[in-house]
Amino acid sequence: MAVFNIRCLALAVLVIAGIVISGGQVSAQSCQGDIQGLISQCAQYVGKSGPKTPPSQGCCTVVQKADVPCVCKSITKEVEQIISMEKVVYVAQYCGKTIPHGMKCGSYTVPMV
Repeated sequence: MAVFNIRCLALAVLVIAGIVISGGQVSAQSCQGDIQGLISQCAQYVGKSGPKTPPSQGCCTVVQKADVPCVCKSITKEVEQIISMEKVVYVAQYCGKTIPHGMKCGSYTVPMV
């Protein structure tokens, strides 16, 4: 069960990282590598439980290269039950990625500051 939660969290992280990194639209298949990298490097920073924690350099490296629009299109309701979209935005901003206000990622809309 813990392995399932970690994998779901990793998938959510990948989707979020894609949102943060890029503005171009790409098919979901072309951002699979972004999602896998986000899962492996950033999952622990975007889970629903626990406080916001500054991400690692490895996580930031993946976030900075991710195709955000592609990843956002891949976010499902199931993923949103596992990750905190607020934490995703926090991680992206911490890593120097700007996510436009009003951008839709899954069912989440990035709020105005």
